[in-house]
Amino acid sequence: MAITMQNFGLTWTDTDGMPRGSAVAYDEPSAQQQKAALETAGCTGVEIVTVKPGELPKPRR
Repeated sequence: MAITMQNFGLTWTDTDGMPRGSAVAYDEPSAQQQKAALETAGCTGVEIVTVKPGELPKPRR
């Protein structure tokens, strides 16, 4: 039985209004923690997105 790892990235808008995308991939619990940290820091539109291995999310415009 093969275990399939899912990778997640984040997209958000920082407090200066700049769209951002994460530079690393996370497992799901880590992505949830990072989302909470970004929201606490005042970032808006924080979304967790599924990414393929070696791929990073593109910031929304």
